[in-house]
Amino acid sequence: MKIDADISFRKLEIFIAFMASGNIARTAEQLNLSSVSVHRALHTLEENVRCPLFIHQGRSLKPLSAAHTLLEYALEAVDAMEKGILDARQKAGLGQKRMRIGTLYSLTMETVPRLIMGMKLRRPELELDLTMGSNQLLLEKLHLGELDAILLSVTDSQIDRRRHEVLPLFEDDIYLAAPAEAKLGESHHADLRDYRQEKFVSLAEGFATFHGFQEAFGVAGFDANIVMRVNDIFSMLSLVQAGVGFALVPGRMRRVYENSVQLLPLTEPYQMRQSIAIVFERNREHDPNLLALVAEGRMYAREVLTNAERAPVAPA
Repeated sequence: MKIDADISFRKLEIFIAFMASGNIARTAEQLNLSSVSVHRALHTLEENVRCPLFIHQGRSLKPLSAAHTLLEYALEAVDAMEKGILDARQKAGLGQKRMRIGTLYSLTMETVPRLIMGMKLRRPELELDLTMGSNQLLLEKLHLGELDAILLSVTDSQIDRRRHEVLPLFEDDIYLAAPAEAKLGESHHADLRDYRQEKFVSLAEGFATFHGFQEAFGVAGFDANIVMRVNDIFSMLSLVQAGVGFALVPGRMRRVYENSVQLLPLTEPYQMRQSIAIVFERNREHDPNLLALVAEGRMYAREVLTNAERAPVAPA
C-alpha cells in the first residue's frame, strides 16, 4: 500500500497536538495557527488516511479508536524523522559542538586567534580544530567535507562563488624580505631587477605567496634563483634570518619580523595584493557555528579597515 502523498509531517504534528489537547482552539493557540487551519488539517488527514478518525459531538471532535492507533505510529514517525534530520545534520557537520577550521600559517599570528577568542565568547561550548596548510590543501579539504570553513587568499584561488560563500577580511601587500645584514641601498622600495643575482627561498607550490612570487618575477623578466622551498612561512622567514636568501612575504608578517629581517615594499610594476577571506559551503550558511564565525569575521574586517584609515602614510 502506498502512502498518500498528501499525508505530510505538518499534518501529523497538528494531529499529535490535537490528540494531546483534545481541543481545536487550544491546538491552534499552541501552534500559532487559526482554528480553521487546524480543522482543515485534521479533516484532510482523515481523507488521506481513508478511514474515519473522528466523530462530531456538538462543535467538538471526538477521536475514534482508529485515531488513537494512528497516534502511536505518528509519534514514532515524527520522532524517527526528527532523529534522522539531527543525525544527518551532525553527519554533515552542522550544529555540532566541534568546528573544523583551516587556515594559512601566516594567519595564525593575529587573525585566527582573534576570531577564535570571539567565537568562544559567543559559543563557549564549541571546540575548535585548527588545520594549517596551503591554499590548495585547504580548498581540497573543504571540498571533501573535512573542514567546515577555511581562511585563505582568494586572490590566488579558484573559488566557485555559486557553491561557496566568501567573506572578505582584509587585503595585504607583498614585501621583499632580506637578511638583516644585506645591503639594500637607499631606496625605500625594492625593484626586483636589482636582485637578479641574489638567492631566494620560497614556499612550495600550492601556497598563495608562491603564486605571487612567480607572477612578480615574471614581470621582472627573469627566474629567481630559488635555493630552497619550504612548507610554511615561518620556516621560510627563519631561513631569511639565517642569511640563506631573500623572500617575498605578505605584510601581515611585518609585526613579528620587522626587527630581525629587512622588509621593503615592492616598486609599482611588482606590487601585489592578497585578498584574505573566510570561505565555506553556501548550503551551510545557516549553521549556528558558521554564523558565529561570520559575525566575528565581519567585526574583524571593520576593525582592520578602521585601523588602516588611521594609519600614517608610508614614505614614498
